[in-house]
Amino acid sequence: MKVTLLGTGGSAGVPMIGGADGSGDWGDCDPAEPRNRRTRSSIVVESVNNQRLLVDTSPDLRSQFLDCRIPGADAILFTHAHADHVTGIDDVRILNRIANRPLPAFAMPETLAELTRRFAYVFRPWEPPHFYRPVLEAKPVLPGEIVETAGLSVRVFSQSHGRVQSLGLRIGNLGYSTDVVELNDDAFAALEGVDTWIVDCFLIRGPHWTHADLKTVVGWVSRLKPRRTILTHMGTEMDWAWMQANLPAGIEAGYDGMVIQFP
Repeated sequence: MKVTLLGTGGSAGVPMIGGADGSGDWGDCDPAEPRNRRTRSSIVVESVNNQRLLVDTSPDLRSQFLDCRIPGADAILFTHAHADHVTGIDDVRILNRIANRPLPAFAMPETLAELTRRFAYVFRPWEPPHFYRPVLEAKPVLPGEIVETAGLSVRVFSQSHGRVQSLGLRIGNLGYSTDVVELNDDAFAALEGVDTWIVDCFLIRGPHWTHADLKTVVGWVSRLKPRRTILTHMGTEMDWAWMQANLPAGIEAGYDGMVIQFP
């Protein structure tokens, strides 16, 4: 199994629009360090039979697939319906053409309802033989269930993301928890024994009402004890060099294009 971090940034990316000269607001991040440049958070998980599960369709989906040399996807899972995780949905049209079929889209019922309200045309039945629009087949899934797709067994669990719930994932020895501020006992049970955990850490100095800060993540790690923890969904406080010098042992910063191989 192989995991590619397509994007590791927060909802506005790094840099954010702005800056004194319009070249971007980098906050505490050094513009000279390429790993500080972050697109919106998403991953691709590739199974041993070379099928791929795309987790979320960020607004940067097209450039992410090109930059990371991802040739296509076989299924999509949406963690929640926030714009930075879904508004690349129109680029799914090209993924449809590559696969030559509609793609299954797994998500909680409330997420699918919101996506259908905002992107109704995506969920209309396919009109073969062409894909002039994206075509997804809604597949409702509830926390605690196991999704079998793209050659993977994906256990999903609920996470608090402030006013909404997001889905976390457990695939073998991999855990993925983007957009989370609080984990309940069911989530910890789903992640128990995980080897590598990719987890939301938006800022150093918290708390934040919808995202984990570094202190919170360190507390979670002390409970779960994964061998390797990789931070994602990082904002402009999260400078690469600072993290290299200051993160606790076993915790590291992710970066766009990072690849993690599993036996």
